Amino acid sequence: MSDSRETGPRAEAESTQPGSRINPIVFFGSSAAIVAIAVWAIISPGGAAAVLGVVVGWISEWFGWFYILVATVFLAFVIFLALSRYGKTKLGPEHSEPEFSTFSWAAMLFAAGIGTDVMFFAVAEPVTQYLAPPVGEGETLQAAREATVWTLFHYGITGWGMYALMGIALAYFAYRMNLPLSIRSTLYPVFGNRIYGPLGHGVDLAAVLGTIFGIATSLGIGVVFLNYGLNTLFSIPEGLGAQIGLIVLAVAIATVSAVSGVERGIRRLSELNVWLTLGLAAFVLVAGQTVFLLNAVVLNIGDYVSSFPGLTMQTFAFDPPTEWLGFWTLFFWAWWIAWASFVGLFLARISRGRTIRQFVAGTLTIPFVYILMWVSIFGNSAIDLIRSGNEQFGQTTINAPQQGFYTLLEQYPAFPLIASIATFCGLLFYVTSADSGALVMANLTSYRKTPRDDASSWVRIFWAVATGLLTVAMLIVGGITALQSATIVMGLPFGFVMVLLMFGLFKALRVEAIREDSRRYSLPARFSGRSMSLNGDRTAALSWRQRLRRSMSFPSREKAILFLNEVAHPALTEVAEELRMHGVEAEVRESKNEEGFTCVELVADLVEEEAPFQYRIEPQEVPMPVYGDSSLREGDTYYRLNVHLREGGQGYDVMGYTHSQLIDDVLDHYEQHVEFVRLNTGSARRQ
Repeated sequence: MSDSRETGPRAEAESTQPGSRINPIVFFGSSAAIVAIAVWAIISPGGAAAVLGVVVGWISEWFGWFYILVATVFLAFVIFLALSRYGKTKLGPEHSEPEFSTFSWAAMLFAAGIGTDVMFFAVAEPVTQYLAPPVGEGETLQAAREATVWTLFHYGITGWGMYALMGIALAYFAYRMNLPLSIRSTLYPVFGNRIYGPLGHGVDLAAVLGTIFGIATSLGIGVVFLNYGLNTLFSIPEGLGAQIGLIVLAVAIATVSAVSGVERGIRRLSELNVWLTLGLAAFVLVAGQTVFLLNAVVLNIGDYVSSFPGLTMQTFAFDPPTEWLGFWTLFFWAWWIAWASFVGLFLARISRGRTIRQFVAGTLTIPFVYILMWVSIFGNSAIDLIRSGNEQFGQTTINAPQQGFYTLLEQYPAFPLIASIATFCGLLFYVTSADSGALVMANLTSYRKTPRDDASSWVRIFWAVATGLLTVAMLIVGGITALQSATIVMGLPFGFVMVLLMFGLFKALRVEAIREDSRRYSLPARFSGRSMSLNGDRTAALSWRQRLRRSMSFPSREKAILFLNEVAHPALTEVAEELRMHGVEAEVRESKNEEGFTCVELVADLVEEEAPFQYRIEPQEVPMPVYGDSSLREGDTYYRLNVHLREGGQGYDVMGYTHSQLIDDVLDHYEQHVEFVRLNTGSARRQ
């Protein structure tokens, strides 16, 4: 018996997709572009650096406003979704529940978009902004207050708003709309089935290019940071040789993960990193200027909240510090955009079953609380060290940012121990980014049957090697500066994709809201034949006794199968035949669900309607309720026959319904569907 559970856009798409596990156009197109750029950078580093400089200058001049504007719009949009009626929409079927506990989910949120770069910039940026702010004089009290706030702004809720937007879109279209878990699916409401042609390939190409440059930037920062840490601890010399060795290590770990499934431990690694980094920050807080740091954290919160409206739209129009803007704000916004596919896909994978409101609240607050704690403690400690007279530390941090973090740690007791912990945390961030990045890019360049399937091992190995090659190439060209420039360039086209994604998501959610409204306006279930008595009080008496018997019945699997065969299938078939007589395409299907149970489903497709009516009866084994009767023992199970519509399980059981009662239930939902089509058509015409 074939599995024909999926219908609509996704089923149509999969029927037209090639049988290969890879998407040839996206895979070979993106890999050719990346290999060509890497080889060019290695052969002609001077020429590559010059071209990057020219392009970044042009983007900063002509598109700086675009980066700043869309970053603000994305954040405002996800907050709007969370606070509006759309916030209660689940990222998955209605019956789905979160897979991970709140702590595990929070730990993975924290690890998803925070890497070694936070440790790198938590000291380097506050020091730089204090000594050389974008406007005004450096080394003043005002500069000290603004320095940490700039870092919080660049690592704050604006960037996480981009991650949230991508995560919501991917999870919604994959788990609720049954579309492939890919970037192109998020544009289905805008372009329809054209996303499976050249347009969709172009979108996925832009996503892959942006993702690999974003990950390469993080790996480049990571190897420079870790190289200095290993030099401090073990006298491993700094330089390109050691950095290439670290890149090879990351590729090797990603390769091992691809063939052995090591990534299953990412949850435990994330939780371990949470405790280690929290412990490291607590040590600096207690061993350092505790009262000063606590006061500074509170001050930073107030300054961040009061300054945010002005900072988020700050383009420096009258006196633009072009070099500063390109190196800081534009780079960070491009970096967040480049990472949005990577982190968004990961967030979608771990957030199935949570509502949009829960998702937005978690992604905007949980990581930011950690960033606030980390940046405030380390950034203010670094500024305080300079203001205490150690000007050499400030100059060292500006000239060699990787040294700033470890030089700060040298001011505290037990330096070898805390430096080792910091290096280990940085290494964990580093290898998980490389591993996860290879997996995401492999998935973006592959066709997969379900959102939970992953690409073939060899594809993941290829992308791990390609990312390593690109990172080496950019380090040869100009180190971290070249990586930042490349990120600004590659993030621009995907920024436009995210704008379209935002419109597509809103359009889909609006249609779902119309579907919900249709339930209010259609014929209520209480007026259907299922709950009416047509033959007097005697029938009514039998009806309530029948309901009582049904509520006290706990059928076996055999009885559930018998009901499906003798009641459900004939009833749905009868409805399908009647619909076809009225010119509506309809059919009854049988398939297997994830637990292996046979399900029966009625699908009715109105003419040119993108969301066909679906009424599915799905068996579920559940624990037996324990009563005083000893015959009902704890641990026993029975079977429910749950109703599932297009948006998921409806939370009620039809086991024991009569033939006519089941037809009445189908018609209740079909009337709501017809009302939805009417409302949706009217809304489309008004637009």
